[in-house]
Amino acid sequence: MITGLKSGAFALLTAGLCSFAQADALWLQKDGERFKVLAGELRSPTAMPTLRDAQPLLAGGKKAELDSAPDHYVFAAGEGDSRFTALRIGSDGVLTYFQARYGRQETKAVNDLELVPTTSGGNTFQLYFKGRPAAASLVNVETASGWRKALTPAKGGTVTLDTPMPGLYLLEVSARVNNASVTIEGRKYEDVRYTATLSFEVAP
Repeated sequence: MITGLKSGAFALLTAGLCSFAQADALWLQKDGERFKVLAGELRSPTAMPTLRDAQPLLAGGKKAELDSAPDHYVFAAGEGDSRFTALRIGSDGVLTYFQARYGRQETKAVNDLELVPTTSGGNTFQLYFKGRPAAASLVNVETASGWRKALTPAKGGTVTLDTPMPGLYLLEVSARVNNASVTIEGRKYEDVRYTATLSFEVAP
């Protein structure tokens, strides 16, 4: 059984969360008519960590069947933007919520922590936490060609990204919840983190 963070912990990112250095992440990558869920870094995926409550979500809130391979998960692609969420309980007592999204057509957040385009198909993104606009100190960007950049959000919390190169782009933001308390099967966790990714393809 999982009980949520204690009251008051879910505030705006600037008040209730603090950013930390780039962490391992999960992201979605199109593979024909399927999505792969991969871990690590874009150009050097690693073994999939042990996860629980792994759930793919297609556009419109439709759930998809999840299949596993030795180093990734797979699920069928649908129309529109797709998402994947999972929870990892680290041996160091750190609780990490992974929140991945593929696509930039929808202009509203579904995951707890999510980068959302301000216009459909656009290159300006607003971070949301629990449905409310939030701010992060840094958004990391990586492309399939190996280009990397760290974006500093504007005053209003948005980041704008140039996409001059075709291929897959991956945006990642990580944060730690202040004064957190989550109980899972009778054990309390006070180090609670979120890692959210947004991936999308830019056509040649």
